[in-house]
Amino acid sequence: MYQPPHFREDRLDRLHDFIAARGFGLLISSSAEGPVADALPFLIDRAAGDKGVLRAHLARANPQVDILRAGGPALVVFSGADFYVTPSWYPTKQETGRVVPTWNYTLVQVHGRARLIEDADWLARQIADLTANHERARPDPWAVDDAPADFIAMQMKGVVGLEIAIERIDGKVKMSQNRTPAERAGVAAGLRADGRSDLAREVEG
Repeated sequence: MYQPPHFREDRLDRLHDFIAARGFGLLISSSAEGPVADALPFLIDRAAGDKGVLRAHLARANPQVDILRAGGPALVVFSGADFYVTPSWYPTKQETGRVVPTWNYTLVQVHGRARLIEDADWLARQIADLTANHERARPDPWAVDDAPADFIAMQMKGVVGLEIAIERIDGKVKMSQNRTPAERAGVAAGLRADGRSDLAREVEG
């Protein structure tokens, strides 16, 4: 990933926070026929390994299972907020006209080797943890145990566990850091006028 110094994010805790908050990544691997990508929900174990471990599960019938089983490298991409930046938001447009559009965004990429897991206990724990993570804020959270045990057992036969020990993790936060304070203020004001105050706060830092 191209990472100009203005936009590079190397702090591991920030990268882990982003993955935990986003939770949904694009898993990419490659075979002789070319790259394959699937979107999956992930959990991150911050304490495992040097840089953390990603855990997920995917359908046993997914063709990517065979590719990952061969032990090749895997890439997981987590995307955050993104938006178009119009030159009209820059004071420089009125002053010199020497501005062009751009796109702001946040991105984290994880590299590692995938390990497929068939163990039923591991898989049950991963599914329960993933469910609890996304249900905990609901007023009446659903739990795996709410469904009949035989039904859950049947569903689990159709999936395979996935664990990726993070070998490299790269972060990019492009939020107009390379612009002047006046230009950043202009971008923030434009976003607020568009009803996107949350993104305005990110630009302001």
